[in-house]
Amino acid sequence: MSLSAIKILEKDFELSGEEMRDMIKDFHLEMDKGLSERFSSLKMIPTYADKPTGKEKGKYIALDLGGTNFRIVSLTLKGRGISSGHHVMKFKLRNKDITSTGKKLFGFLARSVKKFIEENRISPLQHIDLGFTFSFPVRQTGIDSGTLVTWTKGFGASGVEGRDVVALLKKSFEEEGIGNISVRALTNDTVGTLVARSYSDRDCDVGVIIGTGTNACYVEALHKIKKLGGGCRNSGTMIINIEWGNFNKLKATRYDEQLDKESDNPRAQMLEKMVSGMYLGEVCRLIIKGLISKKILFEGAAPAGFNKKMLLKGEFVSQVLADRTSDLADTKVLLRRLGVKDPSFEDLKVVRRACELISTRAARISAAAIVAVVTKIDPHVIRKHTIAIDGSVYEKLPGFSEKIKEVIGELSGRSSGKIKITLTKDGSGYGAAIIAAISTGKIGASDEE
Repeated sequence: MSLSAIKILEKDFELSGEEMRDMIKDFHLEMDKGLSERFSSLKMIPTYADKPTGKEKGKYIALDLGGTNFRIVSLTLKGRGISSGHHVMKFKLRNKDITSTGKKLFGFLARSVKKFIEENRISPLQHIDLGFTFSFPVRQTGIDSGTLVTWTKGFGASGVEGRDVVALLKKSFEEEGIGNISVRALTNDTVGTLVARSYSDRDCDVGVIIGTGTNACYVEALHKIKKLGGGCRNSGTMIINIEWGNFNKLKATRYDEQLDKESDNPRAQMLEKMVSGMYLGEVCRLIIKGLISKKILFEGAAPAGFNKKMLLKGEFVSQVLADRTSDLADTKVLLRRLGVKDPSFEDLKVVRRACELISTRAARISAAAIVAVVTKIDPHVIRKHTIAIDGSVYEKLPGFSEKIKEVIGELSGRSSGKIKITLTKDGSGYGAAIIAAISTGKIGASDEE
């Protein structure tokens, strides 16, 4: 019985080479529509930022707000792609900080910056250039301005949606008596990751996050960004925030359809719901629940907890895949903790295989999306391309990064050697500081060869 169940699952989650190539074609079409401001599942948001030259110099501070862990980073750029002097402080936002008012939230950020300045003995007379990583949906209007479209990730501070978050930050600085700070740049974690890597790697032109959520950005020629209108000069480049989590030209299983229907955002973020850590565990729960109802798993009996939405987290899938015991003893322990009294070895194999299929599909979708972005920049992959990537799923899900590289080889053939993927830790903060440097235009003449 378990063998037939596994075969059905394998067919459901299969993503063939032909299907991935069709996905790449659809991805290109959606990218073109988004760049032209036609209706598209890809928003293709101009960031008003470009790659650094590697010659930028000076001392900068960056704020990194993308969840309840808020970071402040300082670094010194020396030119020649060299940075040093990293100092990091982390602050934990409480529920009341993120759900009360914008004044309280931004007041917390300003007080944290003030503490950072004091503890690092930065003179109150010293002018500070700052970059702000704000990883929420923003309608960017310039390199140092953008309005919050809607809160996500459990945030709900009132009086922020529809307002310029940089202006709110500046006001909070003034109220805390640290008006010597200039907010030079607004960015998100994906753009920050690209910029952080490209400061020392000139081949880097794509940034990717695959973690709790997923997104990507890339460097586009200005003349191709039709939505910027006639005022856009024909030469030069700009980083585009793809917002690829919303890509919807994907084959969905019955489990995907159920997850989407029961989610807080039905008919949205379809790629994210198949790839990101936020949803991998839920796909697994729905598979297990479905197989229990057919009496294929656990003899048709399982704790009522399996009816609870989002019961399983992405960590569950990761822990199952990390189980190297011959009898899947670690998986058995995990299931017992969830209230499954005595899962058989056949049960354990089905759960294991379900996790493998979920992970493999996520990796294949991610790899196809990466190849789509690279071939949008360079259709025949003539040049070298470095993909700066970060996120818990890419870094920690067993076998995931290896599968992505394998599938890029499958799709790119001989050209795959020109596509390099590099884990770029904490790039979101450092990248914001570098974008602040770009906006000031501080480049040392001594760096010229």
